[in-house]
Amino acid sequence: MVGIALTYTTIGIDARQITVECDGTAALFQVNIVGMASSAVKESKDRIFAALKNSGYDSAPKRYTINLAPADIKKDSASLDLPIAIAVLQSNKVIKISDYRKIGIIGELSLDGNVRPVSGVLPIAIAAKRDNIDTLIVPYENAEEAAIIEGLNVIPVTTLHECADWISGQISIPFATVDRDKIFQVLNDFPLDMNDVKGQYQVKRALEVAAAGGHNLLMIGPPGSGKTMLARRVPTILPEMNLDEALEATKIHSVAGMSKHFRNGILTTRPFRSPHHTISDIALIGGGAFPKPGEVSLSHRGVLFLDELPEFKRAVLEVLRQPLEDGIVTISRAATSLTFPAEFMLIASMNPCPCGYHGANIPNHNCTCEWGAIQRYRNRISGPLLDRIDIHVEVPTVTYADLASLPTGDKSIDIRTRVNKARAIQRERFAETGIYNNSQMNSKMLRKYCILNDASHALLQNAIDKMGYSARVFDRILKVARTIADLEGNKDISPEHISEAIQYRTLDRKYWS
Repeated sequence: MVGIALTYTTIGIDARQITVECDGTAALFQVNIVGMASSAVKESKDRIFAALKNSGYDSAPKRYTINLAPADIKKDSASLDLPIAIAVLQSNKVIKISDYRKIGIIGELSLDGNVRPVSGVLPIAIAAKRDNIDTLIVPYENAEEAAIIEGLNVIPVTTLHECADWISGQISIPFATVDRDKIFQVLNDFPLDMNDVKGQYQVKRALEVAAAGGHNLLMIGPPGSGKTMLARRVPTILPEMNLDEALEATKIHSVAGMSKHFRNGILTTRPFRSPHHTISDIALIGGGAFPKPGEVSLSHRGVLFLDELPEFKRAVLEVLRQPLEDGIVTISRAATSLTFPAEFMLIASMNPCPCGYHGANIPNHNCTCEWGAIQRYRNRISGPLLDRIDIHVEVPTVTYADLASLPTGDKSIDIRTRVNKARAIQRERFAETGIYNNSQMNSKMLRKYCILNDASHALLQNAIDKMGYSARVFDRILKVARTIADLEGNKDISPEHISEAIQYRTLDRKYWS
């Protein structure tokens, strides 16, 4: 008898259905797993049959052939353990599935028959709903993550025996449930607030503009000026995540095996990723023999913070060009090509020089760096990458008066209210275009939505001629000016908006010429 079970494997951030077939023939004990299984899956046979034996399912020796179809898809996941074991039990007539086409099974087995949690459960649950699967059997620890998907019956199991008994109808297991309304009550619940940062009003304004238009931002200032503190509070002023965005971001973290850290199995706040400057290009962009998402994809719909930007390897920084420009990452291998989403807001920080105190005018902290060393330090960031960062802002040292004062300035919720209003204008503006904020405008959209009057033209032309900005910087200035106008609720871009946008590019001339 052939035992059959349905399961799923993840490819990139999506899941594909796999049919597990098992045929047992009386002979000396032997197990062959076919169907383009990786070496990791083939090695699982010893674990699976040890789990079967230790769960009390001991039978006469047989020659088992286990087929994983379709055969043209590479399978590399321990989540195939449980469905293979169930298919083996069916082939031995221990259990019977009334309609295997309506039940999906995933889970890793331990030697004693316990079911361990696996990664990629959310994309698997989404795929199961798409494929009209009624019931999905998952490890107990993954149940809440799968139950997020409405219309899918999720059965949490802790052991192989429990799974087999439920399939054969010997026991009843309640469906896993989550309170979606309760989840959204804590959605975007932050322990931090922009009001915690004393002083730095100009930088807070720049961050508000960046959040309103989805612009990338670079902060330059001496150590201790609050760059990291400010960056960590950026998610608190970004628009609230809706369910679609939360599911999209959680899918990526689920494939990366990080969803176990989330409350209720879903990412409830915009991601904030802050990799160390020693990170490799593959860890940042994603990849591997079986490509997994990197930090840029884990930052999708959130913030990627690169502290001490010049300390990152040049090759690592250069791989940021595609995601910053296109919002996706394409990873090509000999057998396949995968695309990961990577629409994130880049916040970067750096010192003005190797010692960090050039131009800071701080007593007992005079800059001792030679000009050549300063130039080499700053030139670690290429011009093309710098052009893709819309806003550059200086972060001065905080004065004693600011430090000694009570918290002042707008709270994050107040800033977010203004950001939401600006984003609403942009959503209406771009409703038919497929984009959702000003930073994503192309050249055609710039000509349509960034019309300048004579005074604004003259001001921008003077800045371009004197500062030698590139064509890309010209576009960035227009995008930022459009966002500033949206924050004020103005349809037209005035010279004041252009002037403020140019102010956020003066670091090009001051630091990089």
